[in-house]
Parts: sequence; C-alpha cells; structure tokens
Amino acid sequence: MKNVLICGLGAVGLTYAVKWSSCKEFCQLKILVDEERLARYLRTKPVFNGVERDFDYILPDNNDFKADLIIIATKFQGLESAVCSIKNFVSPHTRIISLLNGISSEEIISAQYPQARVLKSYFIGHSAVRNGNTVTQDGVGEIVLEYDYDTVQFLEKCKINYSVPKDIDYALWLKFTMNIFSNQVSAILKMTFGELKYNKVFRSTAKKIIAEVKNIAVKKGVKNLENLEEDAFAALDRMCDDGKTSMYQDILAKRKTEVDMFAGEIIKLGKKYGIPTPYNQVLYDLIKIEEENNEYSIHSGQGRQ
Repeated sequence: MKNVLICGLGAVGLTYAVKWSSCKEFCQLKILVDEERLARYLRTKPVFNGVERDFDYILPDNNDFKADLIIIATKFQGLESAVCSIKNFVSPHTRIISLLNGISSEEIISAQYPQARVLKSYFIGHSAVRNGNTVTQDGVGEIVLEYDYDTVQFLEKCKINYSVPKDIDYALWLKFTMNIFSNQVSAILKMTFGELKYNKVFRSTAKKIIAEVKNIAVKKGVKNLENLEEDAFAALDRMCDDGKTSMYQDILAKRKTEVDMFAGEIIKLGKKYGIPTPYNQVLYDLIKIEEENNEYSIHSGQGRQ
C-alpha cells in the first residue's frame, strides 16, 4: 500500500491528513476536493494546531491516481457526495475506511463499490475543535477497525495509531451508543464532557437512552451487549472534561448536525422493529428546533443566541 486518498478536511480528516503527510517515505497522499473547495484552500490554507498546511489536492475527474486506501472523513450530510466523488480512484484492491459517526456509512459505501473492501471502522479520541479551516487536536486518538492484514501493516509503517477489537460490530455500536446519549444531550443543553460526567441526573436519563439503543442492537443481531451501558459510561469518563462533542460544536457554529444519523437512525430502526424510541424522538425534535433557530439566526440576525 502506498496511495492514500482523504475525502473531507474537517476536524478528523485534517487530523489524519497531517499525520499521513508526515510519512512521505511510505505514503503518497492526495486530498480529494471539488473546484470550490480547491479555490478556498488555495486562498486560505487549512490550519492545524496553529500551523498552515499545504496538501496535494486532486479533483474528482482525475484519472491518473488509483488509491490503495481511501479515508472518508466527511460529515454524514456529505457522505453521498463523497461516495460519488471517489469513483475514479476505486479499484478492486482498494480499501475504504469510513471515519464517520454512526452505523450506516459502511453499508452505503459497499452498495456503491462492491468491488472494494470497505472496512468497518471509526475514530475514537479526544475531541478536535474546528473553527472554519482551523482545527486544534491534542493527538490523542486512534482508528478502530476490523482486521485486514495489508491495512494494519500500512498503519504500523506510517505510525498511525489503531486498534483491532475482537468484536468490531459491538465496538461500532458502543461508539454509536456514546454518540447517541452524549452528543445529542450536550448539543441541546450546551454541556461539556465534564459537565455530563459528573451530573447524576444526566446519568440516570442516559441509561434510558442507552436502553433504546440496546433494544434495537439486539434486533440487529449485535452480540455481547451485556456490558453496553457500563462500557458506554467508561468511554465517556475517558474524555477530557473541557472537551465539547462534535454536535455541540456544530450547534455553536450554526452548522447542520448529524442528528439524522443518530436519533434519526434509531427512530427509523425502532419503527422497523416495532420498538418504542420516545427518548430519541424528543432528542431528535429538540435538535431540529435548534437547527431551525440557527438557520433563522443566520438569515435574519434575530435568532436566539
């Protein structure tokens, strides 16, 4: 493996663009952009931890580069565009890693590119702070993925932190569970990880939210769910106290959130399996209210701050 293509220069994408760009001996890195983003990045360079970064950008219509590894690190609302944009760079030996939150991106990518190997995966680590083209991240984090010999060897060669869990499906649902109860509540109540950790009422409410996710995971055939609640709280407790979830940051920055892939997905699966999801319905509705208020604020300057 050598050729790496990264799609998405948000908080996670820029973090890994910087990591792979420092490994030029083993890696040829390209950043996939459209013409509008190319002009923007050439005009205002991405900044990571206070340093402007230069990358080798490539447009979707390029036919001269085949990727051994594709990293998709967009937001969920950008996934459809990303899946279309990588078409010219996928071959039968391509591995694709999706670092999106949620549980559905791998299925979406695999449906479009059955010839490639789409690895179940996600990013876990301390929150990155994104402000426009500027990202700050303390370096704590890793790619969690299902085992693939070539990919693992390449990650080790490039000194990219990773882990391979015994049960990748449980690991994915554990991360999804944490996003469901922490991201969404933090976005509504404007709470940091520390404020969530030490709030007893939140913990009590979170258990009810987790129960909805667990009931659906059982129907999806996920195994080893006995310790889901305990493991989810343990993951929360490892986060930095002053960190903000990505959804909280989206609300503050008046960006669209990923609520459709969190509560929206749980509500959809709940209807499919006949499982009530009242807590996720309330979270979904409240975040949609926040999004509409932000939209009103942007266009009128009169929305509630």
